[in-house]
Amino acid sequence: MIAKVLIPSGALGITYSKEALKEGLKESPDIIAIDGGSTDSGPAYLGQGVSKYSRATTKSEWKALMEARDSLKIPLLIGSAGTCGTNASVDWFLKITQELAKELGQKPKIAVLKCSQSKTRVGDAFKKGKIRSLPFAPPISEELIDSCTNIVGLAGVEQITSAIDTGADIIIAGRSTDASLIASYPILKGVEKGIAWHGGKIGECGAFCTTKPKTGVVLLSFEKTGFLVEPMEKNSQATPDSVAAHMVYENADPFLLREPGGLLDVKDASYEKKTERSVYVKGSRWVEDLNYTIKLEGAHIAGFQNISIVLIRDKKYVENIDSWINQILEKATALISQTLGLDETKYEIQTRLIGKNATLGSLETNKNIPFEIGVLGIVTADHQNDAEEIAKILNPLFLHHSIFEEGELPTFAFPFSPPSFNVGPKYEFCLNHTIELKDPMDIFHLEEY
Repeated sequence: MIAKVLIPSGALGITYSKEALKEGLKESPDIIAIDGGSTDSGPAYLGQGVSKYSRATTKSEWKALMEARDSLKIPLLIGSAGTCGTNASVDWFLKITQELAKELGQKPKIAVLKCSQSKTRVGDAFKKGKIRSLPFAPPISEELIDSCTNIVGLAGVEQITSAIDTGADIIIAGRSTDASLIASYPILKGVEKGIAWHGGKIGECGAFCTTKPKTGVVLLSFEKTGFLVEPMEKNSQATPDSVAAHMVYENADPFLLREPGGLLDVKDASYEKKTERSVYVKGSRWVEDLNYTIKLEGAHIAGFQNISIVLIRDKKYVENIDSWINQILEKATALISQTLGLDETKYEIQTRLIGKNATLGSLETNKNIPFEIGVLGIVTADHQNDAEEIAKILNPLFLHHSIFEEGELPTFAFPFSPPSFNVGPKYEFCLNHTIELKDPMDIFHLEEY
């Protein structure tokens, strides 16, 4: 094998099997690679430039990987460090690494790949026509770009290999594509790009491509024209189905995957059962782009929020919950106009009916009537004070509103006191575009420690 890449889990912070990691180290991997984050948990982490994972959990899991790296004297690579991969979250992760190095008595050489982008640079590229929207991306303008609290460029193989080429023991990369973290080292060693990128896609979530995804640890062994997938958990298996299926994980097309600089085409790929526990893949192809582009992600503040929750068990109200909500919204809208003087374009009130259709909303097909419903009220306004005022207008309606003309007023249950909470800024993804580069490193920055 030309290159062996050990992947401990789909992301640092979601745990992995320590026993499976030990088994993986016995296979003498050439590099340990792990993802540090994504946009899966929404725009707030990118908007704020912070990690979604606890510092204690991150430090504990990273400590075991630093010890593993040191035992074999091989590189350790993490991408999208600190979840969102901004410069601030990368610096946060660097401090954790330096703390651990001191505690463990290690003196690793560290390379840091910075991926944050200046609004000025992105705005200039937009004016020059170098920014292109990805499918279903929102329209953008110079004003919208300027409103972003954070913008990152997603590093690919070219940027990751530049970091590996420094000879660093530990590489901490900002926002990166998941597959590039695994594909980079094999490409450096001469593996065909299509094979390396396909391996990167299959291994991006660790043992998700096996029969026991919770174990985390998987080993990818690359030859020039093929790669072997093998879980390190003894009772787990990689099967042709489990491996091939991962091409449709977070990917709309089962045969094509767009990455920085090109397109992975697996239409002709084959998945062969090699042993009871492993699968060999070959036949993947890489199609180079004529112009090199990378993806930009950006988030901005789209308002301020307040949330309330009320619990309803009265059978008459549970059965007529939609009418109850509609009456409350109608009354609240009138009161907001009369007392706050706010136009309806300046705020939004959403309700999620927990136990009825909170997940799918109007797409819900289950028509069963529950015995209780939690009503989550979400107020979004241009200013936090307005959001709080609107929530306080909703308060007595949520507590006592009756759908009946006669009879006693109901009293519903607030699980908290006060029943509403200021959430703060509501962040929204606003950049899902590509930027054209002359040189892959044009908008990225390497630091060495």
